[in-house]
Formats: sequence, C-alpha cells, structure tokens
Amino acid sequence: MGDSAMDKIKGKAKEAAGKVTGNDRMAAEGKTDQAKGKTKDAMDTMKKRAQGTRDSLTEERDGI
Repeated sequence: MGDSAMDKIKGKAKEAAGKVTGNDRMAAEGKTDQAKGKTKDAMDTMKKRAQGTRDSLTEERDGI
C-alpha cells in the first residue's frame, strides 16, 4: 500500500473520529489528509504520463 492510500485511509479515520466526537478540527484534518492522498495519486499519474510521452518521443527519434 502506497503513501497516498495510507493518507486517504488515515484521513477517513480522522474525519470519522472528528465527526463522532464533535471535533471539527480533527474532521478538517482528516479531509486535508484525504486531499493530500488524492494529490499524490494525481502527481503519480502525471509522472507516468510524462514518462510515457518521453518514451514514445525517444522511440520515434531513435527509429524504433
């Protein structure tokens, strides 16, 4: 399990605990952790797409 998944799980747990206990700050921290996990996922996707684009351009240049 990657960092992003852990952030999302931790965030869900914090948010739920915050809602149950009436702790708005903890609930907000949970939402922030979840957003951090989603951001990490998006960055990973962008890196993979950039790598794929670079690979395809390299292949075309090298005549593969």
